[in-house]
Amino acid sequence: MTDVGALQDSYLQLMERCLLGLIWEDPPQDIWSGGVFKPALRETGRDWPSKAHSMIGSRRMRNIRLLAEDVVRRGVPGDFIETGIWRGGACIMMRAVLKAHGVTDRRVWCADSFEGLPEPDAASYPQDANDQHATYEALAISLEQVQENFSRYDLLDDQVRFLKGWFKDTLPTAPIETLAILRLDGDMYQSTMEAFEALYDKLSPGGYCIIDDMGAVPACRQAVADFRNKRGITDKIEQIDWTGAYWRKT
Repeated sequence: MTDVGALQDSYLQLMERCLLGLIWEDPPQDIWSGGVFKPALRETGRDWPSKAHSMIGSRRMRNIRLLAEDVVRRGVPGDFIETGIWRGGACIMMRAVLKAHGVTDRRVWCADSFEGLPEPDAASYPQDANDQHATYEALAISLEQVQENFSRYDLLDDQVRFLKGWFKDTLPTAPIETLAILRLDGDMYQSTMEAFEALYDKLSPGGYCIIDDMGAVPACRQAVADFRNKRGITDKIEQIDWTGAYWRKT
């Protein structure tokens, strides 16, 4: 008899290794990690891969899988979304979880400008003053390239939806009813706050809010603190690795 659980596990483990470039030891493109693949850096997402489809590292990628499987198992209603997707790896993993578990009634929403990060609006969001993310050309990945990345895994279908544009323009009117997974990876204060304000109320009780940049970007960390304080959110924040964190919405 085939062990379905073992097959699901093998498939999703293989997806993780492919999405992160672990199988071929994809070297980094950044200037700080020496141009040589180092397993410890890829484990915690401390380098920028040259060709791999995600830079979040093994721990944060595994967190996506585990939380997505958990909401499916518990029947928490809603779709999955990531705001700020780069090459699409985290969203591809979300779609892979749905495929592995035969889930056909949930969608994966991929929200991004597909042009990189915006210039800081220091007048409205002084927390982003002098932010340099807009200058990083490596963060600008086209919609067509991300769609091609999904296709490489045979995961581009009608359960994947793309929201192209700046968050302030796309998220408030996105045709999303409920969410079970809300993953924020917008780096900046403005991007983080815009995603919170547009989407947090759609997150089902028992669903998860994941923040990619809590440790890496002080402005993102401040946005999380400000939003939680404003809303009186006291759900315990769980650390994933040096920068990623999440909480389960009560």
